[in-house]
Amino acid sequence: MEGWKIVEIEWEELEKWAKEARKMAYAPYSKLQVGAALLAGDGQVFVGTNVENASYGLTLCAERVALGSAISKGARTFRAIAITGGPLLITPCGACRQVLAEFGLGLRIRCFDENGQKRDFVLEDLLPAAFLGNFLDRSSF
Repeated sequence: MEGWKIVEIEWEELEKWAKEARKMAYAPYSKLQVGAALLAGDGQVFVGTNVENASYGLTLCAERVALGSAISKGARTFRAIAITGGPLLITPCGACRQVLAEFGLGLRIRCFDENGQKRDFVLEDLLPAAFLGNFLDRSSF
């Protein structure tokens, strides 16, 4: 995928990358393998897969793994993310919604399953009244 760039949001390509990422999931406890493909503002695509842990609270979701990969490569703006749970049509968990919100509530989200079901969202609709960094400006207190 190195060097891959998408100019417009090409959902079919993002879905393809998310499906591929899902194959690499480490999910020995829940058996729920999740893949995500995150489209950066410059057109680069970053993938992530869930990484479970015996201490469930330490599990990493596919969305946050993709975001971490993107941040480590210098990306700071994002346009879209495609997420698949294979046979399940899942949406990002609350923690992932909050972490993604750090980079913009306008993020477009497509959740899809292997049976052809798809649901599209804008992050702001999934996380209304989000807690954002501007709340931490103590000069306004």
